Amino acid sequence: MNTAILCVGKLKERFFREAANEYLKRLRRFGACVEIEVADLPEPANASAAQEAEVRNKEGERLLAALRPGDYVVALCVNGAQSSSEALAKRVAAWHVRGGIKRVVWVIGGSLGLSEAVVACANERLSLSAMTFPHQLARVVLLEQLYRANKIVANERYHK
Repeated sequence: MNTAILCVGKLKERFFREAANEYLKRLRRFGACVEIEVADLPEPANASAAQEAEVRNKEGERLLAALRPGDYVVALCVNGAQSSSEALAKRVAAWHVRGGIKRVVWVIGGSLGLSEAVVACANERLSLSAMTFPHQLARVVLLEQLYRANKIVANERYHK
């Protein structure tokens, strides 16, 4: 199955980049997996709620422009459903056999989160945890969980 990780911003810290690259390499054994990064916008100092919404909306437009017809979109957001690794693996397995899904796109917003338009277009909403993570770490955690899910689907052992 083709997978894309669609994110706002680049992984600038070397340790995040190296971790993401390692899991991308491991994931590619199960199918095409790419990262798509759209430019983030600077957050104005002491931003008002309206200014934050404007940043989210502009970043959201960039995210939406990267989607293709037929994409199955999973938005990572704080109010999304939480899932165990095993339940995520069952979803991944179901997508493999379900017709009509060309690519599963996992969307991670910037430091201010996702725009309402991006969340509204998502087929599913997922939360990695009730805790808050920086979006760079969320990307690495997502990649690791996708790797774990694919190992479970392939009935392969993976450390617990």
